[in-house]
Amino acid sequence: MRTFRAARPRVLLTALAAGTLLLTSACNDTAKPSQDQAAGTSAPGTTSPTATPPPTPTPKPTGEADPALQPFYGQQIAWADCPADPTAEKLKIDISGMQCGKLHVPLDYANPGTDAIDLALVKYPAAKPDQRIGSLMVNPGGPGESGVGMVKYGAKDFTGAMHNRFDVIGFDPRGTGDSSPVVCYDDKQRDAADQQDAPLDLETRKAEHVKQATEHAAACQAKSGRLLPFVGTRNTARDLDVLRAVSGDKKLNYLGISYGTYLGSLYAEEFPKNTGRLVLDGAVDPSQDTMDHGVDQQVGFEKSFERFAADCVENHADECPLGKDPAKAAKKAADFLDGLYDHPLTVKDGRKLGRDLAWTGTISVLYGDEKTSWKYLRAALGWAMVRGKGDYLMDSADGYNGRDENGHYSPMQESNGAIGCADAARPAPTPEHAKQAVDRLTAEAPLLSKGTTVDDYSEAGCAYWPFKTTEKPHTIRAEGAAPILVVGSTGDPATPYASAEALAKGFASATLLTRVGEGHGAFGKGNVCIDRALEAYLTEGTMPADGTRCS
Repeated sequence: MRTFRAARPRVLLTALAAGTLLLTSACNDTAKPSQDQAAGTSAPGTTSPTATPPPTPTPKPTGEADPALQPFYGQQIAWADCPADPTAEKLKIDISGMQCGKLHVPLDYANPGTDAIDLALVKYPAAKPDQRIGSLMVNPGGPGESGVGMVKYGAKDFTGAMHNRFDVIGFDPRGTGDSSPVVCYDDKQRDAADQQDAPLDLETRKAEHVKQATEHAAACQAKSGRLLPFVGTRNTARDLDVLRAVSGDKKLNYLGISYGTYLGSLYAEEFPKNTGRLVLDGAVDPSQDTMDHGVDQQVGFEKSFERFAADCVENHADECPLGKDPAKAAKKAADFLDGLYDHPLTVKDGRKLGRDLAWTGTISVLYGDEKTSWKYLRAALGWAMVRGKGDYLMDSADGYNGRDENGHYSPMQESNGAIGCADAARPAPTPEHAKQAVDRLTAEAPLLSKGTTVDDYSEAGCAYWPFKTTEKPHTIRAEGAAPILVVGSTGDPATPYASAEALAKGFASATLLTRVGEGHGAFGKGNVCIDRALEAYLTEGTMPADGTRCS
């Protein structure tokens, strides 16, 4: 299950400089053209858009005890059969037993009577109602991924004790999916943007960065300015408490993956007394500087890429296009992908597969593990390198970017960036910090960070974004919360294992469960040891022994 939004390797130069990689790829600083540029008309100037005033600081909510929030906590969800879903039909997934609904929540928790939005929900009712113990809320990551889609299209992952005893409930967080999504561009503009490779020349790259970041901020402000100050994860955690209460649960039982671990962590910080059994899988370290997290991510993907390439040569020589030397295989693949900057491949629908899209398609597959996903990357690279056909890499990039076969984009990327800037925006790094980052990338991720310089880190994160957050990275203790289960995978490139160790250590009470293996996250990977541990904890409250490792 691919859930964490990493930056494209070659957009690293702007993404890490943006300082928004705590949980996601860059937001305003992602290389995206403006509406005017994409449409072929004159682009606006590069002055910053009028900033949206920060909302009144929200007091720590008292949840159900707050009289102003009673209309929300007291609502009843009108569950009904889900409407026809073309995606489910295409995937041959039966959703007839599921129910859909909406949750009404305040846009601004500091002023709950002023405006409200609806969140899209889906419920997969417990298979054995007589054994039901409550609801299990889930979040697949992103930020920007759909919790509704996680339940609808991933129902098989809950087969067994979890589904027997829980109503599994997925929701699209505020600003995403069908829950008042942040929207900045139309489909044609997204297509045009995704086919643009970041410039190689430093000065050109910096000038393009400023221009595109400014225009991106203006486009999002124009179409979604009302939402931008309120899409941060802390507000989503408050939404989650409303959902818990109206679902009839005294305590929150929750499975969060990747970014979903940050959501779960903030929930435990905001509502420690309301926590039940929380599983945080593919963990994010909420205390880590966003630039440092981005560097860790690039190093993680480089190591995964190297392991994939060596495995390709050593164990799949008959279908591997990367030569015969395992030590040189990764560089051969990287050189080919970089070469698409000057020699892009035309795919079947006429679009061009350039360097950045090809790297995106490659990295996307590395979210999966060596047993189920690497074969697809071998095939995709084989078709591109041997046959000159980039369709498989393009398909993979489209999946990452939220583009369907009809050319329609989900709001995932815009949501992703807006939430990232609402959650954290680091100050400009010191020259020493920037140099440390570049030195590490040069030493440990030379293929994915090719061309990175200290100048690429010169400005503060979210510098052009119209909403300035007050949120900062910090250790989350969650004093008074029930014991939390943190899960980490040793070969996870998107949320490296060290992040799981740090998150578990930061909590007042937590246990770390380890999956030994490749890929992002442990849930849904088919690891029997992991599956049994999660089921035992969620359904019986039995925490795995400290130090448990599942191979």
